[in-house]
Amino acid sequence: MSLENKIISKEIQQYLYDQGKTLATAESCTGGRIAEAIISVPGASNYFKGGIISYTNEVKENLLGVDPQLIEEKTAVCEEVAIAMVKGVCKALDVDFAISATGIAGPGGGTPEIPVGTIWLGYGSRDDVRTIKLSGDEGRDINLAIATRTALKLFLEYIKESDLEQIED
Repeated sequence: MSLENKIISKEIQQYLYDQGKTLATAESCTGGRIAEAIISVPGASNYFKGGIISYTNEVKENLLGVDPQLIEEKTAVCEEVAIAMVKGVCKALDVDFAISATGIAGPGGGTPEIPVGTIWLGYGSRDDVRTIKLSGDEGRDINLAIATRTALKLFLEYIKESDLEQIED
């Protein structure tokens, strides 16, 4: 666990706790690393409800409600699945916000269309999901570290933005 991830997680905690909001994760390729970073901060149980490690398509479909047709047509490594995972875990765990990750960390499993290092991250709420596509293969461990750090950073930016919008209203 990097110090940077702990610092970001502490900031996430402050925003969610102050707003009385809850968070969950839906992780495939990251296998719980995002959740691990979030719970590294004491008091995470006040806002983090849990995570679903959806490493297989079956779990994505059955627990997160991802449409099997979507996975068949576009594969599990696409923007639409990352969005569906956020919405699905928000519903399944009854939370305000969620973070998702789906991709190919490596070293194998890539294709010419979806090479190793392709990871889609989703974050937001049921009604407002943002995404980003990571690409570039730096090796499995670094690919996963980059995905975890990026997901945390983007989610923190998102909730800061959401907080500012509420203040301005």
